[in-house]
Amino acid sequence: MQRLRVKFSRGEEVKYITHLDLMRLWERILRRAGMPLAYSEGFTPHPRISLAAPLPLGVTSEAELLDIFLKKRVSPYFLFQAINRQLPRGIEVSEVREILWSAPSLQSQVRYAEYRVEMKTNKSPEEVQEAITTLLQAGELPWHHRRDTGVRHYDLRSLVQDLWLIDWKDFNFILGMRLRCDPGGAGRPEQVTQALGFPDYPESIHRTKLLLAGGK
Repeated sequence: MQRLRVKFSRGEEVKYITHLDLMRLWERILRRAGMPLAYSEGFTPHPRISLAAPLPLGVTSEAELLDIFLKKRVSPYFLFQAINRQLPRGIEVSEVREILWSAPSLQSQVRYAEYRVEMKTNKSPEEVQEAITTLLQAGELPWHHRRDTGVRHYDLRSLVQDLWLIDWKDFNFILGMRLRCDPGGAGRPEQVTQALGFPDYPESIHRTKLLLAGGK
């Protein structure tokens, strides 16, 4: 029995694939690569594969994490080579490493996600920096989000660990964000930009890092 962790990127070609479709895609990739997948128990066994944190539609990433459970051991390098021959355009694997079988679930270990967010605004760099400072200094930021099940009210400030201005040129700004991403709640970059005073949806959102418990 073995547990391997795959780090991969999602590009423009697959940024509108749903979480469920992505899981099905990975199952097909692993089957075609001939991996000896371990299965869950019960009436409807399914392959034991799990993603760290679902990526919202329309968001690209270079930091996605996937745990794969195998019933027979293979080397991380062998799996890396085997699945690379099966990957569709838009998905690239950068790392495969072995994880303790008994380690906590991947989803339970995620603490923060970092993003690179591009937006357009006629504000000056000074005004953008002032908006960032004001938000970070706020004690709380009451927010609401409408879902199919109704309106959810929460404190958006508690989901933001850090914000910073990366670059700007003309009216294009690039912001860095470190947002909470754990079982208790997850920050959404487009809500943070709205809270900063930018009503338009960002030009692009790219996840650059997932931080796990223990700072990994």
